[in-house]
Amino acid sequence: MSLIPSKTITLANWSPSSWRHKVAAQMPTYPDQAALQRAEADLRKQPPLVFAQEIRSLRAQLALVAQGKAFLLQGGDCAESFADFSTVAIRDTFRTFLQMAIVLTYAARVPVVKVGRVAGQFAKPRSTDTETRAGVTLPSYRGDIINQVDFTAAARQPDPSRMLNAYHQSTATLNLVRAFAQGGFADLRRVNRWNQAFVRENPLGDRYEDMANQIQDALAFMQVIGVDTGTLSTLRRTDFYTSHEALLLPYEEALTRVDSISGRLYDCSAHMLWIGERTRQLDGAHVEFLRGVGNPIGVKIGPGMTEDELVALCDVLNPQNLPGRLNLIARMGADRLAECLPRLARRILAEGRQVLWSCDPMHANTVTTASGLKTRHFDRILQEIQSFFQCLKGEGAYPGGLHLEMTGLDVTECTGGAYQLNEKDLQVRYTTQCDPRLNATQVLELAFRAAEFIEPAGLAESDHLDDESFE
Repeated sequence: MSLIPSKTITLANWSPSSWRHKVAAQMPTYPDQAALQRAEADLRKQPPLVFAQEIRSLRAQLALVAQGKAFLLQGGDCAESFADFSTVAIRDTFRTFLQMAIVLTYAARVPVVKVGRVAGQFAKPRSTDTETRAGVTLPSYRGDIINQVDFTAAARQPDPSRMLNAYHQSTATLNLVRAFAQGGFADLRRVNRWNQAFVRENPLGDRYEDMANQIQDALAFMQVIGVDTGTLSTLRRTDFYTSHEALLLPYEEALTRVDSISGRLYDCSAHMLWIGERTRQLDGAHVEFLRGVGNPIGVKIGPGMTEDELVALCDVLNPQNLPGRLNLIARMGADRLAECLPRLARRILAEGRQVLWSCDPMHANTVTTASGLKTRHFDRILQEIQSFFQCLKGEGAYPGGLHLEMTGLDVTECTGGAYQLNEKDLQVRYTTQCDPRLNATQVLELAFRAAEFIEPAGLAESDHLDDESFE
């Protein structure tokens, strides 16, 4: 990919830096502007983290989701950590992703598009700019790419050099994930060996093992009738894409590149990017930046979203009404979704908009315990998912995906689930940098339950989508 192509396709009145003329919510104020400029210059010299053809491939798969012929599974850490970075954590979360995808694919008979909140999910929006403890007020922690979680003046000062740390950790993470996805770890013939301990100890182990055995029987049958499953790349490898909230715009701009083949601009920090509920202002910097890059774009949709505002966002972010470009991520809360989502879906259908609907059942179901820990209850998460499916089906729209804060580690941050974790259990392994995550057992249980709700339109052999990118 080239920084300065001979012919660049651009939008009118847009450039990668045009966001700088808009109001940028949730952005840190860097005290050393010269250091910020140096960090941006260093990032611009770095290779892209992802490539244009990968981004176009994801958009093609998401177009099938928008048409009701596939399902999107998006998930990962609330906020990635510099200190907790490890091969084990990445491997276990990737393995949990594979297990969830197998459950959804096998039970619901639908292809699953796998997108991780990984290799870039370092910045977090906050409800307040400052935090006060024992009479001391300091800037809020905004993710490791901006400042540190320790409650000291030095730790909480925004440091632009941390963007380079985030870039290099993302590079290492991507290398590992690509090796897992393409190097044999994701081989479907190993489905019953991905986690032997899980099958032995988990309340859902028998159900998972039964499903894995059925898959093994199907593969054995294919071998008997002459199909060499060892040579089928679709069984040995899997596609896995990255995503994060495009919150820290200096980082995103610095990693924006021009595809030397098509001349189109892509944010090469991730395959998919999304705009949060707090930064989706129509005249704001985040919408301005993302309207011009060719990546698939998500927008978090809260209960306060109006129909006119949603249509206007579609106009700005997907003016050509391309399938696979725009993912509307509902995050309304178990109690509010049935009240708010149907009217939005009805308007989008009436307008003929090509969108993908997915459900974030995490963020609007967060509560704080008496001990001060934030948590989410499994039943509330499941309730919002079920309501999401019911509401969209009732309007004739396709519920196309899940967006989860999750980990493959055995944490105790969300209550409920198969092990019936309670508030006292939260103290055992509560390790999140920010918001509570579902653990491996809870997300696998969620996959079994969600698979019961999915009713795909069906994928014909002739279905295909060309790789024309966003203009």
